[in-house]
Amino acid sequence: MIRDSRTKLSTRRRLLALLASLPAGYTRSAERKQTLPRITNNESRITPFAQVVSGYRLRFPQDEGSHPAFRTEWWYITGWLETSARAQMGFQITFFRARTGIDEENPSPFAPRQIIIAHTALSDTSRGSLLNDQRIARVALGLAGAEEGRTHVWIDDWSLEQDGAAYGARIAARDFILDLRFTPSQLPLLQGQHGLSAKGPRPESASYYYSIPHLKVGGALAHAGTRFSVGGSAWLDHEWSSSYMDERATGWDWIGINLDDGGALMAFRMRDAAGATFWAGGAFRDARGVRHAFEPSGVEFLPVRLWRSPRTGTSYPVAWRVRAGPIELMIEPLMDDQESDTRASVGAVYWEGAVRATHEKKPVGRGYLELTGYGQPLRL
Repeated sequence: MIRDSRTKLSTRRRLLALLASLPAGYTRSAERKQTLPRITNNESRITPFAQVVSGYRLRFPQDEGSHPAFRTEWWYITGWLETSARAQMGFQITFFRARTGIDEENPSPFAPRQIIIAHTALSDTSRGSLLNDQRIARVALGLAGAEEGRTHVWIDDWSLEQDGAAYGARIAARDFILDLRFTPSQLPLLQGQHGLSAKGPRPESASYYYSIPHLKVGGALAHAGTRFSVGGSAWLDHEWSSSYMDERATGWDWIGINLDDGGALMAFRMRDAAGATFWAGGAFRDARGVRHAFEPSGVEFLPVRLWRSPRTGTSYPVAWRVRAGPIELMIEPLMDDQESDTRASVGAVYWEGAVRATHEKKPVGRGYLELTGYGQPLRL
């Protein structure tokens, strides 16, 4: 009862996933009334989630671990793999931790106080489509969890774990197995203002956020009956927050690009219901290690080409012209069909895939693009 099927959630698990998505303050009595209670600061039953505040300085390695007092947290690794035959593939590994605010005083180890969700995907260039898998489980009896003080998050035999300065990931997905090691070649890149990344004009719409670009990748990939030795490069993001999205936000567009000269660029924009940008940001660290943070007016995403999913009918702008300060890049996907269906865990369908970056038609980097909220508004 504490482990989920990889392909189909049980009725109980679907209910748990639904409860985990409800606002803090949702109670069983509210469920019986079929309404949500009005949340005010005076309601003693409201779970006091920790808040992102200015002035906090991220600490390493302590802040690389879990922050269970916050509502939402994720560790996100994306990158490019290359086999000895020079075949190139994109990959993504994400672990989410969610504090539900449900039954926090219940001493039972089965109480769903914390939920772990994991996604993985492989951009299979031989097929021209994405292979993906997902899992969800409550933190119970050591079968799923997220450690404090260092990166170690897992569900069953899926794991991401810090080993000294490096990271190891083993993901036994339905259609492939990743057994990878990630070795940093650069220091963490703090996003926003000293690691506080604003996602809107309101102070509460923010996260603590750092990245580790230019991770060196080594290890193995088992796919289509063959085991390959692989190398490559990757990007790690770690964010935690209790109120990530402004209420006007319906989704976001995000890039993380490892530039060929050793620089690194992260840029994003939050979109409103009309598809317009109402907030943006990002950071760039050049090849000398000098960091530049961007104000909302300094970031612009201009769609260049759409791709329509044959499965959902959703159209995604998979090619972009992105401007961040003085930097201007063209972003093109490794392949168009990199749509992820995670309705069995977080309830969303979105586009997330490997991309190339060019400037004046010359290759300058590789990374990942994420597009959320295009089929329907995204709700965390």
